[in-house]
Amino acid sequence: MTSEEVKFDLQTKFKPSGDQPKSIESIASNINKGIKRQTLLGVTGSGKTFTMAHVIKNLKIPTLVLAHNKTLAAQLYGEFKELFPNNAVEYFVSYYDYYQPEAYLPSTDTFIEKDSSINERIDRMRHSATRSLLDRKDVIIVSSVSCIYGLGSPDEYNKLRITLGINQQITRETLLRELVKILYNRNDTDFSRGTFRVRGDVIDIYPPYEENMALRIELFGNYIDKITWIDPLKSTLLYECDKVSIYPGSHYIHSKEMQQTAINSIREELGQRLHILKNDIRMLEATRLEQRTEFDIEMIEEMGFCHGIENYSRHFTGKKQGEPPPTLLDYFPKNFLCIIDESHVTVPQLGGMYRGDRSRKLTLVEHGFRLPSALDNRPLNFEEFNKLLNKVLYVSATPGDYEIKDSNGLITEQIIRPTGLLDPEVEIKPATFQVDHLLGEIRNRVKLKERILVTTLTKKSAEDLTEYYEKMGVKVKYLHSDIKTIERSELLKNLRLGIFDCLIGINLLREGLDLPEVSMVAIFDADREGFLRSEKSLIQTIGRAARHINGKVILYADNITKSIQKAVKETNRRRKMQEEYNKIHSITPSGIKKEIQGSLQDIYTSYNNKTKEKLKPENVEKQIKKLKKQMKSLVTNLEFEEAAIIRDKIKQLEFLDLELR
Repeated sequence: MTSEEVKFDLQTKFKPSGDQPKSIESIASNINKGIKRQTLLGVTGSGKTFTMAHVIKNLKIPTLVLAHNKTLAAQLYGEFKELFPNNAVEYFVSYYDYYQPEAYLPSTDTFIEKDSSINERIDRMRHSATRSLLDRKDVIIVSSVSCIYGLGSPDEYNKLRITLGINQQITRETLLRELVKILYNRNDTDFSRGTFRVRGDVIDIYPPYEENMALRIELFGNYIDKITWIDPLKSTLLYECDKVSIYPGSHYIHSKEMQQTAINSIREELGQRLHILKNDIRMLEATRLEQRTEFDIEMIEEMGFCHGIENYSRHFTGKKQGEPPPTLLDYFPKNFLCIIDESHVTVPQLGGMYRGDRSRKLTLVEHGFRLPSALDNRPLNFEEFNKLLNKVLYVSATPGDYEIKDSNGLITEQIIRPTGLLDPEVEIKPATFQVDHLLGEIRNRVKLKERILVTTLTKKSAEDLTEYYEKMGVKVKYLHSDIKTIERSELLKNLRLGIFDCLIGINLLREGLDLPEVSMVAIFDADREGFLRSEKSLIQTIGRAARHINGKVILYADNITKSIQKAVKETNRRRKMQEEYNKIHSITPSGIKKEIQGSLQDIYTSYNNKTKEKLKPENVEKQIKKLKKQMKSLVTNLEFEEAAIIRDKIKQLEFLDLELR
């Protein structure tokens, strides 16, 4: 696909409105003028994601959308997937369900082996992301900070792909050998991702980046006669093609030549390190390091890999000591757009990954568990990350000082909402009588069938306040980090339905909640300066009431702190701009109406009703394994229709599993 042919097909029945047209035009125009860094200050409910989508459509370049956690990344992925159904919208987050890094505790002389469990579905999505970047230009990758961790060389990954075409001359033995070389396993009975099976001159290949398609290569003598995509379960034909590229089964792959070069380099480093340790009379560390490294080298020579091979990544990529490892960013072309969502949180998180990783690995190196080159298997530091970026758009309702400085003060404000809604009114009341005063406010809102959010500073105060209000006849629940994802989803749904009226929580009520029924937010102890009561935190919390036409916020404080002053001033500034816009354009504000989606618990219940089985949330992974075993048994007996039904059940559970993580 040439640059002229690149098209991002944005499909939506809505048109940009409010401040969106101005924001889209300004951001795209600035980038086209060569401006590299800018910020979108978008208030809650102003449609920042919709604006981002139009910017991507206008610029027509590959885009990386960065989020600070998996939950927000999954939400953005779903939204972009819906807006760009015909483009390559991909999801790239950590593929570990469980991860215990290798570590050593000198105080107790305890070595902790690396232990991990990989989520196959997320692993497939990561492979799909890199494949799309190498194959296409109409790509949107939604990622967590996982994108700054080492991934393996894109040059080696791309160089070792197998390209096949109709009438191409290749022997059956050569093709099978090439598949093994790029880390595909032959398995004629259990056909799964990353494997291939052989039946005479028909070779079926299940690439690790495909979900519901496998590749069938049919040979006639020493020539490729037919290439088709098939259903991997039923083996039914999906469509034919003339040419196909098969990418490696792992990102950590290398050619035979590179392998030998790496082994020589590892041995050279080992000799240098042993010399230092022995000169310092640290014989235990020297012996330990020599035994562990020699064992790893033997595994690499025999198998092509070893446990913890990523610790030798510098030798396989040809990087020099201290140079940054290849990451997802290296798979992007030079001209790409990076959108950093919720930048006030994401930017500091990006900056903090490097230091913690290095501290742990220094201890391993010092005590002979790893070579010093293991320090180069690491996340990028912020300076390295920044150098790899080209065009950057910071997006936040409360951009941090760094984003503002890096944008040279170039901030596009998206203050006007498409619905005409105003920022909520803010009142300040004494904290001394906050509990009883709020009780009266809650009762008034309940009469209007509106919902209330309350933020406290501790879990204990949230629980105690909930207990007190329950005794006073209020239908109330509390929400904090000890409550599991599925229960949290159910709580939020029940709040919107009016099963209870008031939800009390802590920091969880700041970002990412979309509750149009909430008309009032109360902030207890607003004058306790700190992270939860900073200017930015207060503005974010105030924004929770900005989706209701009767939005109101009460700050309970005995002292007016600088954070309160700035937050109230900024809220009033935005509200004034919105009022003036509505007056000039004769707009009557209207509340946001959003369909109440079924919670995760509803999906579990639906699943249980269909299967007549009792399924608890904590047993999802166990249930998936059980169903996969059942499905494979049906396939072995050629009962494909029944197996397809089981496959659909597995997909439903895998969706829940992804949401729960």
